[in-house]
Amino acid sequence: MDALVGFLNGPRARGAFLLRSVLDPPWSLRIRDEAPLTIMAVVRGTAWVAHDDESPVEMRAGDVAVIRGPEHYTVADAPTTPPQVVIHPGQVCTTPDGVNVADSMSQGVRTWGNNPNGGTVLLTGTYEGAGEISRRLVDALPPLVVLRDGEWDCPVIPLLAAEIGKDDFGQEAVLDRLLDLLVVAALRAWFARHEAPAWYRAHTDPIVGHAVRLLHNNPAHPWTVATLAREVGVSRAALARRFSDLVGEPPMAFLTGWRLALAADLLLEPGATVGAVARRVGYTSPFTFSTAFKRRYGTSPQAHRHAAA
Repeated sequence: MDALVGFLNGPRARGAFLLRSVLDPPWSLRIRDEAPLTIMAVVRGTAWVAHDDESPVEMRAGDVAVIRGPEHYTVADAPTTPPQVVIHPGQVCTTPDGVNVADSMSQGVRTWGNNPNGGTVLLTGTYEGAGEISRRLVDALPPLVVLRDGEWDCPVIPLLAAEIGKDDFGQEAVLDRLLDLLVVAALRAWFARHEAPAWYRAHTDPIVGHAVRLLHNNPAHPWTVATLAREVGVSRAALARRFSDLVGEPPMAFLTGWRLALAADLLLEPGATVGAVARRVGYTSPFTFSTAFKRRYGTSPQAHRHAAA
């Protein structure tokens, strides 16, 4: 299992915020929701996206943006258009002076805007809570990733556009899975064309890639550098040196990070106990696990779960 598979199988969208925006100029949205990750596709028209203190980037029909939070940013018809709507945490929509506009700008099922026939159509999907498995992947991204139309081929966008306005039984689950697929496809396309993090590139190495997949697939195994080296068919010294060179940290440090990241996500599952999660990620006792978790994240497993709830 590689990092993208971990992203898809771990912190999957759960009732993610999805919206079709239909807009005519002038329009400007100030995004202050502090969501960890948002993806936006321009179906028709144009849009400008800018984080604070960054140059605005124009997007045209067919372009897709992946926006990493929690920093605030603006999406508008032009860089000079002042914000007319502010999106707060929880996707609460108000004017800049605090008047709620959710109802007045509603245009139907998951559709919103200032004109039902507006010249600009945007599809927006937002992960309002990110599991720890994805953090290593998301943190490798710049604040704004833009994939231009023609740079990649993604059949998910037309399907998402067709499904986002439906109100069928089980539609939230369908949209969550489509959002996951779109994000994974976008990140895979981005990393294929730009500088990917060392741990991601290491998956293509025949030795280190094999070792990383073994650790990902079976984190509960009592791995040592020696047993891992045996599995991939090299000496312990050779694996340790090559792994550190390609991934940027020793094998056991990487394993610890993966175990704790996986645990942080598992703790959010209904009915999960600290003891059960500890065993699933390779810790022999809840106390040892809790100590390692607090050392890494600065909070106990119980506090992490309660904060997410």
